[in-house]
Amino acid sequence: MRYAVKLMEDGGAFVVTCRDLPAFNSVGDTVEEALRESVDGIALALEGYMDERAPIPAATEKKRGEHWVSLPALDVAKIGLYQAMLANHLRKADLVRLLGVHAPQVDRLLSLSHKSKLEQVEDALGHLGYRVNVTVERVTARYAA
Repeated sequence: MRYAVKLMEDGGAFVVTCRDLPAFNSVGDTVEEALRESVDGIALALEGYMDERAPIPAATEKKRGEHWVSLPALDVAKIGLYQAMLANHLRKADLVRLLGVHAPQVDRLLSLSHKSKLEQVEDALGHLGYRVNVTVERVTARYAA
C-alpha cells in the first residue's frame, strides 16, 4: 500500500501533503527526511479513519512531481484486517469474541502505532476468511520511503 505525496520547499524545510489524505501533512529538513517522516504521518492519518470507522481512502495514481510513500507490511496487514472487519460489518467486540481474546489485544492488533507480530494479524485475518500476501519489488526512485 502506497500513497503519492507532494513535497514543497518552505523556508528551508520540505512540507509533504497527499491528495488522497487531506488530513495528512509532514515536514523534514531534507527530501529524504520528509519522505521518511511521511510514513508515520500517513499511518497517523489512516488511524484517524480507523478511529472514525470510516473507509480507508484508495490511493490514486502518482502525478508528475509526486513521490510514492509505501507503508510497512505490518501496517498494510493491520489496515487489511480493519477493511475486512468493515466488509463483514464487524466491530471490535465481534472480533474479541471471534478470536477469544481480551479487548486490549484487538485494540493492539488494529493500532498502527503498536508493533504486533505479523502472525497475530494473519491469524485474525484467517478467522475472517482472508490471508496476507506479501510482494517484494525493486525500488527504482532516488527518494524511496
